[in-house]
Amino acid sequence: MTLAWLIAIPLGGAVLAWLAGGFAGPWPRLIALAALALDLALALSLCWNHPLSLALPGNDSWLMRLDLPWIPRFGISLLLAVDGLSLILVLLTLVLGLVSVAASWTEIRARVGFFHFNLLATLAGVIGVFLALDLFLFFFFWEVMLIPMYFLIGIWGHENRVYSTLKFFIFTQASGLLMLLSIVALALVHQRQSGVLSFSYFDLLGTSLAPDSALLLMLGFFLAFAVKLPMVPFHTWLPDAHTDAPSAGSVILAGVLLKSGAYGLLRFITPLFPEAAAQFTPVVMALAVIGILYGGLVAFAQSDFKRLVAYTSISHMGFVLLGVFAWNELALQGVVVQIIAHGLSTGALFIIAGALQERLHTRELARMGGGIWSLAPRLSAVGLFFALASLGLPGLANFIGEFLVLAGAYQTSAGVTAVAAAGLVVAAIYALWLVQQAFHGVAPQGLALADLDAREMTVLGVMIGLVVWLGVNPQPVLNLAAPALDGLQQLANI
Repeated sequence: MTLAWLIAIPLGGAVLAWLAGGFAGPWPRLIALAALALDLALALSLCWNHPLSLALPGNDSWLMRLDLPWIPRFGISLLLAVDGLSLILVLLTLVLGLVSVAASWTEIRARVGFFHFNLLATLAGVIGVFLALDLFLFFFFWEVMLIPMYFLIGIWGHENRVYSTLKFFIFTQASGLLMLLSIVALALVHQRQSGVLSFSYFDLLGTSLAPDSALLLMLGFFLAFAVKLPMVPFHTWLPDAHTDAPSAGSVILAGVLLKSGAYGLLRFITPLFPEAAAQFTPVVMALAVIGILYGGLVAFAQSDFKRLVAYTSISHMGFVLLGVFAWNELALQGVVVQIIAHGLSTGALFIIAGALQERLHTRELARMGGGIWSLAPRLSAVGLFFALASLGLPGLANFIGEFLVLAGAYQTSAGVTAVAAAGLVVAAIYALWLVQQAFHGVAPQGLALADLDAREMTVLGVMIGLVVWLGVNPQPVLNLAAPALDGLQQLANI
């Protein structure tokens, strides 16, 4: 029942935090921290207590599996399982959840209990997505995680929060319904072939499909994951959602929710539809390169700190998309590292943006006036560090992820890789421009700015440590993910 507890603990913490909101003091925040810390300890115990092996159906090679009947008449079960890939994403979710609670300690002052209820409910839904291997259950968690995120942005967001939440919900809900249609259709095809109605991932693997049918069903899954990633041209909801979300919402959105799209591409697209995915690969790799360059160039044109960072996410997740469809060992390893690196570095930049907005009451780079370095050297130095991480400085985590993706993509297409590599140059331009605009220059007369306090430095210091550790010693993460990635490649017969 360990896997069920990974979902139940944050859900229970969410309810307790909401109830504690009626009492004076920091109880909702403390409850949220305690629930996430307990869940993180439980997830870490899986690394120590279970050997890693290939994620193949029909054997006991997963780290842990739970299969209980739910709606047996329709072949739906509570099927949860964890391998190295999903465990990495669960750990990332819980770390960024703790970071989000700590980072929003002073920012959220209204309806604090309900805020932490929605934050923890979102995280519980995301963990469910990473663990569910009944496709109906996967869709259930996919939808569940959207509702509390809607409230996080709509209630505690900024100026245009109503517009941004509606746009976010419409994009993700519409694409999710397409995935549901594909899930049901795939299960019905499998029933006609086997005589058994099942939504189990293990049962649906290897289902024989006509080429046209396989392509249509794959597109239903792909569009849901591409919107969440997001991939150009389905990205337009992201800058608005990030701009108007509270700091914790932006951290969870960039560091966790976008990764559910990447996870879906890895887990479902090629393993379930290998021929259709191979046929679609040139189109997706071209769109990935467009996203890398487009996100970087448009980021350079932004004057809003959060909006600039939001567009960099589109560029960075383009590398993830490129690596997934290159579908070889190096590229897939790069995808895993890039997922973690982007979650940490971009999440930290959103925390810095929130800290600046809390102090200066603006996100506009021009209104910051430069000169922040002389007034808040710790904040500025941390901002410089994560800007350098974002541009892929060697020795930091983003460099490892992007290098491995490009090395793997080169084995598939040298031309596509050459164009994608130009994104590294664009990243250097927008990252250094951000630092220059926000932190350098002459501070306006009379401007006072508090530097990072002990709480903020602790949060960002942990993230700095993780980015450096992954940049200089990525092997433990690669070892943890390797059996699962090898298994996925074997499932796709590639």
